[in-house]
Amino acid sequence: MPHAPDTRTCAEPNKDLIMSLTASDASLDLAPTLDELRAARTSWRLDAIGGHNVARFPSRDETVRMIDDLVAALFPGRLGAFAGPESMEDAFVETHLRRALSGLQRQIENEFDYWQGEALLAFDVSQAAMIVGLFAAELGPIRELVDDDVRAAFLGDPAARSADEILICYPGIVAILYHRIAHALYGLGAPIVARIISELANNRTGIDIHPGATIGRSFFIDHGTGVVIGETAIVGDRVQIYQHVTLGARSPLGVTDVSARERLARHPIVEDDVVIYAGATILGRVTIGRGATIGGNVWLLEDVPAGSVVAQPTATILSGDAAGHLHEALRGRSG
Repeated sequence: MPHAPDTRTCAEPNKDLIMSLTASDASLDLAPTLDELRAARTSWRLDAIGGHNVARFPSRDETVRMIDDLVAALFPGRLGAFAGPESMEDAFVETHLRRALSGLQRQIENEFDYWQGEALLAFDVSQAAMIVGLFAAELGPIRELVDDDVRAAFLGDPAARSADEILICYPGIVAILYHRIAHALYGLGAPIVARIISELANNRTGIDIHPGATIGRSFFIDHGTGVVIGETAIVGDRVQIYQHVTLGARSPLGVTDVSARERLARHPIVEDDVVIYAGATILGRVTIGRGATIGGNVWLLEDVPAGSVVAQPTATILSGDAAGHLHEALRGRSG
């Protein structure tokens, strides 16, 4: 069954919520609160950054449904719940794909409407359809890239029992699948829809990859929680990273003066065959050379030569009196 479109706009009241108010709720004097909320809204809308038509902002809920259909079309058996004969698989894929692309076009049209007030010229009415057509042509290569990512995870994780387990269960694969989709849309000119997709992945996995980040083949995020990859990061082929790794920028724009290069190239370059262990933080437009290994909890602000190993000083193991004194101090019993 096709999904029914959400015809409500941001300005429409939720009638079910209003009708559910009890007599006690209705007796509350909300006039001061309503006045303050109206004043806050008015102030925001008069501000230069708050003057967009939010009623036409792309819908998160519609994007969720679109992504579900798109993932089902890409992986009908494992993620789409297709259980019919192989002769019917193409029809299943086509049904989900047409519905996904139709929903995607609506959201891209919304995105253009949202920006129209700032545009010097009107957007071409066929532009959203053109983007959708170009995106559809990228779905085959996206599927191949994700298959390579699954293979990399299977080779890189001895705990993995099958490729199917990885695709269905591993948060890193969910994140990179969503990223491959979002990155294609970002490059085609739908950055808000792309950003919503990336945030859906973040919400589900705890992995935050900006759709602008460029990521090569056979990418593996092991465990994954807390990983952050910024907009202008470039990651090569066969790179493996662990949880809580940050490929970030050094200074937020507007806080310090930055050059054009720093504005457009704020995040690290990670070359092929690099491994970055848990908790490493790499900031700015530095280059991690091919085949380098970055140890856990390392803080990096400079280039790393190819083949290098960057590690924290080895931890000190205490014994005897030194260990005893520290035990007492940690228990709050030191003098």
